[in-house]
Amino acid sequence: MDALEILTNIEKVIPYFQPIFSADEHKIIGYEVLGRMDAGNGTVESLGPFFGDEEIPDEYKIEVDERVTRLALEKFLGEEQKGCIFLNRDARLLMHDHGESFLELLLDYEKKGLDLERTVIELSEKTFVGDFDQLVHLLLYYKTYGIKIAIDNIGGNSGQLDRLSHYSPDILKVDLYQLRNDAGNKVYKDILYSLSMLARKIGASLLFENIEINYQLQFAWLNGGRYYQGFYLKHPSDSFLEEGILKEKLKGKCQDYIRYEKKHLEAGYEFAEVLHKEISQTLMMLKKQTLEFDDLLCELAMHFKDKCFRLYICDENGFQITSNVVKSDQKWLVEPGYKGKNWSWRPYFLENIIRMRINKKGLLSDIYSDIDSGESIRTYSYPFGNDHYLFMDLSYDFLFEEDGLLF
Repeated sequence: MDALEILTNIEKVIPYFQPIFSADEHKIIGYEVLGRMDAGNGTVESLGPFFGDEEIPDEYKIEVDERVTRLALEKFLGEEQKGCIFLNRDARLLMHDHGESFLELLLDYEKKGLDLERTVIELSEKTFVGDFDQLVHLLLYYKTYGIKIAIDNIGGNSGQLDRLSHYSPDILKVDLYQLRNDAGNKVYKDILYSLSMLARKIGASLLFENIEINYQLQFAWLNGGRYYQGFYLKHPSDSFLEEGILKEKLKGKCQDYIRYEKKHLEAGYEFAEVLHKEISQTLMMLKKQTLEFDDLLCELAMHFKDKCFRLYICDENGFQITSNVVKSDQKWLVEPGYKGKNWSWRPYFLENIIRMRINKKGLLSDIYSDIDSGESIRTYSYPFGNDHYLFMDLSYDFLFEEDGLLF
């Protein structure tokens, strides 16, 4: 369906509504408005290609967008919906008149009963090339009216991430489509995890969209998703739904995820307890031999050859006081060049040192990618005594074989 056909049949342009569900109450908290075209014979076509076509003049898109928005707001108010309404806006089109016409439209509907504090502008700005400062100023101005700002299509673009905090967004919308066919994409998962940390730092909520399978929903839950959206939950439709329509289903899913994650965490803690005892008993025997630190590490390496591939000792300030003892082709090598290096710059290093010093117990790290090998590993840290701390890097092969330690 080309642009001219849409414009000459604009009366057939209608809004569709896709529900957004909350993680805390497991109910619908609002709807995203989507443009559709009634093609007849009971078929409805998406207007996504129309809005995404760069060849179509902006004024055509603005005209169609305004019709969709007005019809959606009229239906939203007419049926006395109590949740939020998410309105999509392209940053470039929004800035055509510096956002004035869109604000006037919202203020008109505010007079009819629209609560602006339950209105969310879902902004797509990844292709915006205009005056960035003016866009930020406009969005901050909108926020003075109580309007919420959601930044759409967040997926790890570094240039976009640099700009996020300037918007003071209320919501970051993350597309999980890539995890639909590539659930093992660790780099992408790490980027999304970083986004969850960023959202926490800037006080924004995460909304995960394009959830089409259970795995994506579980991933969203595990990575701090406050809101969920996608075909796995509900398809867009021309009508609103009962807010608790999936309450029992989502509650059950949440309980499944909690059980799985508790099992995973318990496995880590139990393993750490066992490893702590094994290291303590081994050290009691080895210390009787009054070995130098590097020799002691070599002996430890032989005791734990099936678990780890690298060992070293640091002081409480992160300065390495030993060589690295590393397994290569089933042989242990001593790498003295690491002596004196400082690792306090690593995330959580000093925090973990203090925790070990106070609790007198070792710590098992989360899963991360090793800088040298690129493999997924975990590190076990052990309070060695005299303000010294042993670090034991556990191999991927070992973690893979141990239930609950890798996934």
